Amino acid sequence: MTKPKSISKGKKLAESGSRIQRVRLQKLIADAIVDCYNESEEATGLFTMLEENLSLPFRATVLGMTVKVEKVDIDEGGTIVAVCSSNLRRQKVRILDLCLTDPPPAGAEWIEAYRLWMSRG
Repeated sequence: MTKPKSISKGKKLAESGSRIQRVRLQKLIADAIVDCYNESEEATGLFTMLEENLSLPFRATVLGMTVKVEKVDIDEGGTIVAVCSSNLRRQKVRILDLCLTDPPPAGAEWIEAYRLWMSRG
């Protein structure tokens, strides 16, 4: 008879996985902002990597409504936004407000890298 895994061991394994993911995202961020001098340039660097690596279009959910993400953009304030369409409407939504489908689109790790970059405070 095999012994069931303890809760604490499972928790440590999950924490280890998130630490590995965090290190991976930090590497993506470092690659995107390597030659940047300020926060505005860093946002542009991350936007460029999203634009180059995120597979578009893809489906996502915003406030419970399914939308089609057609492209990414950066607004005047330096916030990365998704240009979404639903029926006959198009709207820009902060990319961090998207709920991604499972599986997420190729390149979605750049959204997570941007989320981590934004959370540093």
